[in-house]
Amino acid sequence: MAEIQATNELKNILYDYFQSFFPKDKEAPKVAWCTSVGPSEILIAMGYSVYYPENHGALLGATRKANDYIPLANTIGYSPDYCSYLSSDIGAHIKGETPLSKVYNIPHPPKPDLLVYSTNQCHEVQDWFSYYAKEFNVPCFGIHPPWKVNEISDAQLSYVESQLRELISNIEKLHNKKMDWDLLEETVSNSSQASSLWGEFLAKAKTTPSPITFFDGCIQMAPAVVLRGSTTAIDYYKTLNSEIDEMIVKNSAAPKREEIRLYWDGMPIWGKLRFFSELLEKNQASAVASTYCNSWVFDLDAKDPLRSMADAYTKIFINRADDNKEKTLKRLSKEYQIDGHIFHDAKTCPYNSNNHFGLPKRLNSDNKHPYLLVDGDLNDLRCFSEEQTITSFESFIEQLKENKER
Repeated sequence: MAEIQATNELKNILYDYFQSFFPKDKEAPKVAWCTSVGPSEILIAMGYSVYYPENHGALLGATRKANDYIPLANTIGYSPDYCSYLSSDIGAHIKGETPLSKVYNIPHPPKPDLLVYSTNQCHEVQDWFSYYAKEFNVPCFGIHPPWKVNEISDAQLSYVESQLRELISNIEKLHNKKMDWDLLEETVSNSSQASSLWGEFLAKAKTTPSPITFFDGCIQMAPAVVLRGSTTAIDYYKTLNSEIDEMIVKNSAAPKREEIRLYWDGMPIWGKLRFFSELLEKNQASAVASTYCNSWVFDLDAKDPLRSMADAYTKIFINRADDNKEKTLKRLSKEYQIDGHIFHDAKTCPYNSNNHFGLPKRLNSDNKHPYLLVDGDLNDLRCFSEEQTITSFESFIEQLKENKER
């Protein structure tokens, strides 16, 4: 992975974010738990500090602690085939442990006063958040956009917008407090600016050689997720983009030699980010684009906040039909000058594994989009084999290099 100096600032920003849930000199904030592409702007405008359990799930995977906790969720009835974000997070809760304590010096994840989810990324979040609603005896509300949509109609957007309005009404009744619409517009504006800057960061990988990789994106995406709606995210991405621009001027490459440019489709294997980064660099390959990191590039309009939220959070890649996904992959492959695709088949995340219904073969129908399937999982490392992956990956890279020589 590239040595990005702004990451030191990112560590401080995230430390302050998690510390803010446990202030020492004032009353603790009201806390809402929200899914990562959920309506967090509404929660912020209603006075909540927002915590994201999926971020905690990714941290459990990245610290390789997930397999300590997954079996605990299995013992209370959650299937081993179920989302390993969910099972590792619930297992950690059962055991009363969290890497947040070591990394951010907080005793435990902040306890929720409210839970809000959207099923635009997966439907299992409903079961995940329902568990905690019972555990903490707090209200839980859900947004249910139409699923696997191709072209999105006005009727579908109106349906999602009506759910957002109902959510606002429900929260207003909980606290006998009206929505501050000016604050909502300001929050959506902040989200829009941060999202645009995040998109600019990802687009810098179109440069040849690329100064950044997918694995850098997995780290740098944190503000786009947990600090959406804040000016902090805006300021950070301005700093980050300025640094990457300097790297481009210096012709700095993330892998020192970039012969092959790859597209990563699906979830990261969080506990193996460094493994993959080093494997690609060893083989003069660079993963320059992904659908995962692009999941937080939104087109939001502060002047029409609810409609634009309904649109942005319904049309994310993971929530689209395969025809739309194929078009998106072909477009991005051209923009990023992709030589080949890696499709991660995540054992416990079928919603974000796009190889189940023939998409890779259709994408490669013209022999211009060769692909490799990688078996693994976002958190459960029992589903992943380093030896098997090295063998198949090195063979794939040799094939791509031969293709380029013809």
